[in-house]
Amino acid sequence: MELKVSSLAERPEMRERVLGMADSWPEFVTEDLVGNTHYGRISGELPEHVLFAEDERGEIVAHAHSVPFALHTEDRGELPARGWDEVLGWAFSDLRRGVRPDTVSAVSVVVDPRRQGHGLSARMLSAMRDSARAHGFSEVVAPVRPSAKHLEPHTPIEEYARRVRPDGLPHDPWLRVHVRAGAEVHAVAPASMTVSGSLEQWRRWTGLPFDTRGDVEVPGALVPVRCEPERGYAVYVEPNVWMRHAL
Repeated sequence: MELKVSSLAERPEMRERVLGMADSWPEFVTEDLVGNTHYGRISGELPEHVLFAEDERGEIVAHAHSVPFALHTEDRGELPARGWDEVLGWAFSDLRRGVRPDTVSAVSVVVDPRRQGHGLSARMLSAMRDSARAHGFSEVVAPVRPSAKHLEPHTPIEEYARRVRPDGLPHDPWLRVHVRAGAEVHAVAPASMTVSGSLEQWRRWTGLPFDTRGDVEVPGALVPVRCEPERGYAVYVEPNVWMRHAL
């Protein structure tokens, strides 16, 4: 497939089409409050960090969002346990205060569901690395959502993240793409994303009854959702895996 990769800084008129591209996220994942607050800001305030790919017919088939932030500061230094949520907060706090960034974090790589299975995620990851290097950065980090972890919701993320195949590459397909691109598994972000809601909201998001106290297995969830019927809410705390790409 012939692809043309551009940034929204280069082609701002494409913003609505890029953001309107179909995706395959489970509905509950899009209800993370931090993501709802900040994700849409990336295309408006950091358009050079939104890349998109068009095929030969001009159809948008994939996009990648990232954010620059300051990691090597006195009060930071380590990639956060609250992964995806915290790095978004850091990035926009730094932007507001005029703090010079030293690192780029991947935020998402999304492929049109009709075009999955053709290596587009790897190509967008490569484009993100190239873009970060062109902007003068020496490292890309990524709070990765392992693509097959949802098949093993009760497996501890530390065990899952370190599992490898006989060839030494990660067992998980998306972690494997990152390693093949030059990344290393750095650490687990045990509370990378938190989605909380009323029982009625969870029923609407998932179609499940959410009427029994305890862990509920939800399709697409990397770990079970904790249901508390007597308190009227349920909470999902998603672990991710921090990958580091030296450029």
